[in-house]
Amino acid sequence: MSEERRYFVYIMANASKRLYCGMTNSLRRRVQEHKLMLTPGFAARYSITRLVYFESFGDVRNAIEREKQVKAWTRAKRLALVESTNPKWDDLSREWDQPQTFRFTPKIA
Repeated sequence: MSEERRYFVYIMANASKRLYCGMTNSLRRRVQEHKLMLTPGFAARYSITRLVYFESFGDVRNAIEREKQVKAWTRAKRLALVESTNPKWDDLSREWDQPQTFRFTPKIA
């Protein structure tokens, strides 16, 4: 049985909405690398640590094509893409590694 591979096109941002667009086969790992600034370069230099948008693909060729498309857009069009699904610019990964808490309310008979 083969496990289905997923590929992601994502947009990260910093507090002043400077954007970074990328593609990966492990969104959690790549977002963590951005947050820890493990890779020197643009994203680390500008503290780009908030995941604000992503799309998932089953075929790597589709993901690469989409990444190229989004990177070719104007900044205004990329901003509109983010705001279409995330108008508050929340960090979509902020709760990924947080412990889950459950509130148990007993029924009183």
